[in-house]
Amino acid sequence: MVLIKDEFARFAREYQAKGLDIVAISANDVDNYPQDGPDNMREFAEANGFAFPYLYDASQTVAKAYHAACTPDFFMFDSTGKLYYRGQFDNARPGSGSSVTGQDMRSAADALLNGEAPPERQIASLGCNIKWKPGNEPTYYGQ
Repeated sequence: MVLIKDEFARFAREYQAKGLDIVAISANDVDNYPQDGPDNMREFAEANGFAFPYLYDASQTVAKAYHAACTPDFFMFDSTGKLYYRGQFDNARPGSGSSVTGQDMRSAADALLNGEAPPERQIASLGCNIKWKPGNEPTYYGQ
């Protein structure tokens, strides 16, 4: 069984070689969820072969700026910094019987690299909610 973390690491290596810059950012509240802190993030990245920066958004301002809602939440930008794709990695869901392939992200990345328009159909990611700091939940949260 392929896990999203494994397939995302594979996706990142493949598309970095094609010229995409990849970065991951965690915004989880580490005061209440210390297991999500930078030390464990570093170990997780090393254990899973992440060949891209894995950053920590301690203030949660980056997550709010992009209206991030869950982990993982995927954003792809063009060379001008314009949002090109915000959607699911693929249609795999727990219990769905679908394999993790990264097909939606791969299709969007291929279209971007080929100078094509972004995919019209962009399905929101599904995952655990970001662990917001108490009182820091964004106004869009839960909408």
